[in-house]
Amino acid sequence: MKRTQYTPNEKAKIVIEILQGEQSIAELSSIYVINPNMLNRWKREDLEGLPQVFERSSLYYQPVKPSIQDLEYKAAIDRIYTKSLFFGSRRIALALSEEYGYTINRKAVQRHMLEMGIEAIYPRQKTSTPNPRHTVYPYLLKGMNIQRPNQVWAIDITYIPLATSWLYLTVIIDWYSRYVISWDLNDSLHIGFVLEASKKALSIASPEIMNNDQGSHFTSPKFIEPFLNAGSKISMDHRGRAFDNIMIERLWRTIKYENVYLMQYESPKAARIGLKKYFEFYNTERYHQSLGYQKPADVYFQI
Repeated sequence: MKRTQYTPNEKAKIVIEILQGEQSIAELSSIYVINPNMLNRWKREDLEGLPQVFERSSLYYQPVKPSIQDLEYKAAIDRIYTKSLFFGSRRIALALSEEYGYTINRKAVQRHMLEMGIEAIYPRQKTSTPNPRHTVYPYLLKGMNIQRPNQVWAIDITYIPLATSWLYLTVIIDWYSRYVISWDLNDSLHIGFVLEASKKALSIASPEIMNNDQGSHFTSPKFIEPFLNAGSKISMDHRGRAFDNIMIERLWRTIKYENVYLMQYESPKAARIGLKKYFEFYNTERYHQSLGYQKPADVYFQI
């Protein structure tokens, strides 16, 4: 059998999977058809001496350790925002004081919200514009009857609090069946983890319409072009309109109340393992009232 040649970037991806520890060397050997001894050798090699793509994933390194106080503020802001998407920094500051006893000014709340990648959801005047080099597509879902799997997908990003840091979670969901097609985590808002989730999803199927907001990740050609090449149309929410992508907003609330807030993950590894188990449960075991108490996987695969 001819030996498969792996690029440095492909090796980096595999080494990161080894370091994450979600699957054993034997399991990864089977998946990638690589001798376990080779994988162990890659693991032992000094990552610092390999190509830049072999650098440790940002998931394992944060240059500045956040303070316990800042983490507590962010965790409280996340709970308040998840419950009340329309709360801006002024109302969140008031809620932090009344519900949590925190004395924090509005500008500090705005700073935390910016780091968390969140903003209040309500109609408002245009306060920012997308990158002028990026195309903004029209919203295509208004009045649409969504009645089959892969007719519409949606994607977004949310904040996941940890004991000593935080992560960002991106998810692609099938609108009709509520099936989570793919997801990924990262400790920064760099576009790479969004592209990885998109790649995973498009290896499974392709949507007729990909719906997303106008954030810089989702107006980037790096994100859009793979979907256009797969024959998908792009739909973009109006800025500040949560209900344009309501399926994702409901998913965030479900994930956080049923898993994240209950589990209180200590580390990125624990969050990856825990969320992987939760999404398996969500797709294959959780009954959804909106689906007539069917499970997303059963509806998505038309079982």
